[in-house]
Amino acid sequence: MKATSKAKTHPPGATTAKDPQKQVIIYTDGACLGNPGPGGYGVVLLYGEHRKELSGGYRLTTNNRMEILAAIKGLEALKSACSVTLYSDSQYLVNAINKGWAQRWKANGWKRNAREKALNPDLWERLLELCSRHDITFVWVRGHANNKENERCDFLSKEAAGRADLKADPGYP
Repeated sequence: MKATSKAKTHPPGATTAKDPQKQVIIYTDGACLGNPGPGGYGVVLLYGEHRKELSGGYRLTTNNRMEILAAIKGLEALKSACSVTLYSDSQYLVNAINKGWAQRWKANGWKRNAREKALNPDLWERLLELCSRHDITFVWVRGHANNKENERCDFLSKEAAGRADLKADPGYP
């Protein structure tokens, strides 16, 4: 798994002789109406001329869970191994991958240190598995800074969190 903070230089959907994988861009965001509270995720996938939007949520969850779940849902939508640039406004998500925190938590039995349990191990486990299938670059973007795709994900996640038909989050107590 490649996890850096620099974006690739070739355009979405392009391949090179050196890198024959599909080049996909994923934007993600999570939201919670109260924390904990009803939560949602929003995802925008871009591949060449193709665009796909995903959203969903739970009636009681946390913002951090929705940020991680957004990345999971975006990566789960890929049908084959890809070269992915994943943009998120969650420093928690980006740093946990880029700085190796999530991998260390897993190696330590889902503990942050000798006394503290790592939060959201169910989601980190899923994300790390997906990261092993793709060449991913995680990039932090400032939220609410007029980034068109980040703003769209923010809208999708808040809209999902406000739905009346939300189910229970199976990983949240």
